[in-house]
Order: sequence, then structure tokens, then C-alpha cells
Amino acid sequence: MQPNDPMHGIDPLADDAVVVAMQDWLEKAVIGLNLCPFAKAVHAKRQIRYVVSHAQTEEALIDDLLHELQLLAAADPGDIETTLLVHPRVLADFLDYNDFLDIADAAVDELDLGGVLQVASFHPQYQFADSHPDDMGNFSNRAPFPTLHLLREESVDKAVAAFPEAGAIFETNIQTLEKLGPSGWAALWSTKN
Repeated sequence: MQPNDPMHGIDPLADDAVVVAMQDWLEKAVIGLNLCPFAKAVHAKRQIRYVVSHAQTEEALIDDLLHELQLLAAADPGDIETTLLVHPRVLADFLDYNDFLDIADAAVDELDLGGVLQVASFHPQYQFADSHPDDMGNFSNRAPFPTLHLLREESVDKAVAAFPEAGAIFETNIQTLEKLGPSGWAALWSTKN
């Protein structure tokens, strides 16, 4: 880090820095590139809960996940529509993270929240099956930090029903990201933006 870097002297894993990086990613990539047409409204209404886990083990992350699942299930959707559980200190390796997703789904079932909540996944090295690590399509799920995205099933169903071409979102994202290319992706994060 250079002394004139805006992050100079700031712990990049400090909760505030993590949340700012996630909000920047949400605004520039997810909303800015329209990777998720449903994100803009919940962001504008401030209904996204950002939680930075201090977990350093999978077991501690499971505890945080169980807590956040219960909190989201009990919360009024007008207050908290969705939760981003960001865990910068654990599961930095994508393969380990990918294996953990089965545990996350089991946590939903353990709390009898299947059909109520679901877990989506974002990771800095996200890679879809049978894709090359550098394929631009992978960037649709690449976030600054490993993240478990907790979603309400009912809200997902309503959003899909309101968006007639929901099934085409994935293909559209790949086209958008391929057109953008690696240099365009890098430009999103330049300090001038």
C-alpha cells in the first residue's frame, strides 16, 4: 500500500472497510452492470443487512450463519429484506468455500427454514463448474470477500414473477461481462469512479 492510498493506515479487514468494499461492489458491479435486477430496490430502501463475521474457523462461521438465519427469518422484510454475511477471515480458498455451501444449506434445513430462506454464494475466486478461472462469467459471483447471501424465498419468487425473463439473467450477465472484459472490470475499481 502506498502512503497516498485511501486505504493506507486502515485495516482492510476492519468491519467498516469491509462493508464499504461490499457496498462499492454492489453499486458498481451488481447494480451498475445490472447483474441482479432485483438488487437496486432493496439497496435504495436500505433493506440489506451487512454483517462482518469475525469467524476464523468454519465452526464459528456456522454459529454466525445460524444466528443470521434466525434473525432474518424473524425480521420484518420492510426492515431487513436480505443479509450479506461477509466472512473475510475464513474460507479464503474457493474450493473450501464451495464445500462449505452444503453445510450452509444444511443449516437452513436444521432451523426448518427450507422454503423460507436460501443461501446464495459470492467469493473473490468464484468459479462455475466446467469454466476456466479467467472466464468473465465467473465475475457475476465474484465479490471482494467470501460472502453468504441470505435471501427470502418468498421475495425471490415475487421478483422472478415480476421479471418475465428471469431465466435469461444468467446468460445476459455472461454477455455483459464478456463485453466488459478484464480491462473493463478493472476500470470499475479505479479510484476515479
